[in-house]
Amino acid sequence: MASDIVPIRLSLTEGDLVTLWAPRWREDGEEWEAFLGDDDSLFAFPEVAQLAAFVRTAEEHDLVDHPAWSVVPELSVAELTPEDTHVYDVVGVPALVAGEPDTWTIGELAETVDMVTSIADVCGLERVAEILESVPGLALLHQGTLPFTGREGDRLWGQVVSTVADHWDEVIDALDALVTTPEVDATALAGAKVEADRLAQREAAAVATVRAEHPDADADDPDEEELEDEAVEEAIEEQVDEDEAEEEAEREPTFWENVGIDPIRIVLPDVEYVTLRCYLGDDPVFLGSEGHIDVFSSERALARHLADVGRNDDGAKNDLTAASTWDEVLDKAAVGELEVTVDELNTYVLAGIADDIADGTLTVDPTQLDLAVELMVDIGDWAGDPVPREEFAESESLGWLVSFVIRPDPTRLAPSPPFDSESARFAALVERVRSRLRPA
Repeated sequence: MASDIVPIRLSLTEGDLVTLWAPRWREDGEEWEAFLGDDDSLFAFPEVAQLAAFVRTAEEHDLVDHPAWSVVPELSVAELTPEDTHVYDVVGVPALVAGEPDTWTIGELAETVDMVTSIADVCGLERVAEILESVPGLALLHQGTLPFTGREGDRLWGQVVSTVADHWDEVIDALDALVTTPEVDATALAGAKVEADRLAQREAAAVATVRAEHPDADADDPDEEELEDEAVEEAIEEQVDEDEAEEEAEREPTFWENVGIDPIRIVLPDVEYVTLRCYLGDDPVFLGSEGHIDVFSSERALARHLADVGRNDDGAKNDLTAASTWDEVLDKAAVGELEVTVDELNTYVLAGIADDIADGTLTVDPTQLDLAVELMVDIGDWAGDPVPREEFAESESLGWLVSFVIRPDPTRLAPSPPFDSESARFAALVERVRSRLRPA
């Protein structure tokens, strides 16, 4: 899902609970982070079906204003199920640190401490923050095993073990007190449980299929067990994809899908606009002319403009008249029946990316960057401006950085900071987009 909002599983005193986490994002020039909850509590549920029922019906919680929230109520139970990489065994930390500080132990502890730190910061758990900040070794976990080797490393690890032994119960108690399981709509819960049952059936069928295909696999062999788990996950994903494809095929297409023209939103650092774009063959075409895009402050303003154009038969002043379905848009607008709605996947956020690039590749949202590059290149191609495509070529420093973020590959050489030049070049491309916008 929106790399933007992530299902997570927390192991606390009451057991395994699922909730949603919104990693850091930038909005209005500020950085934010949030969890599903309210001013007093973090909402978490024993079953994914309960989480699904809640997000599909609840209207008041801290994630409602998140830029990607509109996508979440449409997610399936499978999509709301936390991946193994987002499981945090908080109550298991004492047992974890009882072992040697090997790569596995350090890695799992680092992920759990990061999550607990985020919860403490967002939810104002000052005592938890004090405990975590009191141990220098916890801040070094992301460096792997190296800080915990030798005499000094033994001392640092000893501090971690001692602090966990003396104070981790306080951390668990604070999280237990913070977490609440709110009531959920009974009808929505019943529907979500049906989904969950179907998912469990798929998993059982996938396990049976994999074991039938590999009858000689040793269930007690860790390597064989890992391969079986991976095969089961692939089988489940394939089945889910097939089911979703069938549902999509059965869904009635929207008016905009039928005409092949998309309302899109362009978000700049200080303003956002709505306009239209389509593709004629592989060529992007925007609502506008002579390399300038007609943009509007809202969907309603765009609909009013199209209604005026339809009534005045004035549609020949923009490049979208080349689309065979353009008259259908104008006819619907002229009689007041056109509803303009921007799909989440057609929202292009250009704001904040240049600053994120300056901070380093790990701070850049790959999905947001990919969409931004798509829009910039489309505008350049439509306007006959080669600069965006040239800047994003992998032979250029900015293009190399973008490629590394969007298509990560551990075998490739990572871009080296500082990234001030790449940040400035991206910011210049954003202003290049702005120069081509023609507000109504």
